[in-house]
Amino acid sequence: MSEILYSYNPATKELVGEVNVTPVSQIKEIIDKSKIAQKKWFDLTIDERIAYLQKAGDILNQQTQSLAVLLSKEMGKDINRSSGEVGGCANDILYKANEVKSAIKTQVFSNYGVQTQMQYNPIGVCAVIAPWNYPMAMAHWLIIPALVAGNSVVYKPSEETPLIAQAYVEIFQSVLPEDVLQIVQGDEKQGKALVNSDVNLIAFTGSKEVGEDIMKNSSKGFKRLIMELGGKDPLIVLDDANIDKAARFAVASSFENAGQMCTSTERIYVDKKILKSFEERVVLYAKQYKVGAWNDSSANIGAIINDNQRNRILNHIDDAKQKGAKVLLGSDNHPDGFILPTVITDVSEDMLLFQDETFGPVVAISSFENVDDAIKRANSSEFALGASVYGQGDIEKVAKELDAGMLGINQGSGSIADTPWVGAKSSGYGYHGSPDGHRQFTQVKVVSKGQY
Repeated sequence: MSEILYSYNPATKELVGEVNVTPVSQIKEIIDKSKIAQKKWFDLTIDERIAYLQKAGDILNQQTQSLAVLLSKEMGKDINRSSGEVGGCANDILYKANEVKSAIKTQVFSNYGVQTQMQYNPIGVCAVIAPWNYPMAMAHWLIIPALVAGNSVVYKPSEETPLIAQAYVEIFQSVLPEDVLQIVQGDEKQGKALVNSDVNLIAFTGSKEVGEDIMKNSSKGFKRLIMELGGKDPLIVLDDANIDKAARFAVASSFENAGQMCTSTERIYVDKKILKSFEERVVLYAKQYKVGAWNDSSANIGAIINDNQRNRILNHIDDAKQKGAKVLLGSDNHPDGFILPTVITDVSEDMLLFQDETFGPVVAISSFENVDDAIKRANSSEFALGASVYGQGDIEKVAKELDAGMLGINQGSGSIADTPWVGAKSSGYGYHGSPDGHRQFTQVKVVSKGQY
């Protein structure tokens, strides 16, 4: 009898659905089929591959609402955010595919009677291991460039969100050639088996600890790695900052997706001269947020994915309180499944709120007296995914010296162009997005031809 993976609504604990767990013993067969499918997939032209993917995008568009409801029930985010996630995936396939097509176009060089081509060929079988917080989008960002480049993909979703992953894959499978995209359902046992299998590339989004384990276990065969790992994003607010704008961003970034976002603002350093004004503004805006189920139209902070993560957030809050931090907004009586919007000040580096990834709706504030100290403290974390700074006079100094793969000046770290999603230090190994990121799903081959 097959093992069953059950998926529950994090707000109500009600069963949403179930899928069959993939037996570890079947993973070799899955990879073998994927290898055969990859050869045929690469034999198609890139335009033919894109046409297949666009058909899947059309179906995603038609089913956006039902898929969004499933995503919300399973993960806990509100229906508007889920609709945006599903719709974004549906609508960006052609755009993203053409970006990849341009990035991996063969380059030709000629001189001295020799013609050299620099080709970007597929690597082979790509394993995609994606998280639960953006359960469609974060897999989609890896799967599409891998497929456009001519690879086949085996996708291992989080065991927290297996249903939306299954629905996504089945839509693609309904139009793609057989075995070009396959899914492996299960927990860390299936993940480890996939990493240890005969895949050629592993694209992973998740924790630093799992990333380290993947690096160790993927060394046999020299598997290629693309990994986005943890974040502990700092925000520095200088004394000449637009306090209102900085406070709005601090709250929005800390509370987005119930704080369950890799680029959430998790550490805020405010110049002591404007601390009180900043705190007052933060509390004012934080009070406008309300927790609630995915179908509560008045709610903008959804459920926490599971009890383990909820207890982790509560532990971080309690640790800060016990060590002298002050709660400006929050409660000890959090509804089951949720964390109420929380604002804490006088946070210091010895507190868990400034050490480990919290991943919850908490605004954590500290103060500084000089900019060099703020930069040093912001850079003290092993993580360096994103960062932001608000102000004017010292803005360029702070931006230059902050450790981060992505940096926002008087805004968040998101960019407006096809740039990489990239982390520094322990937050990343390789990256995806942008022409260079798309090329990481390929093997460069240099072919030179002389005169006969």
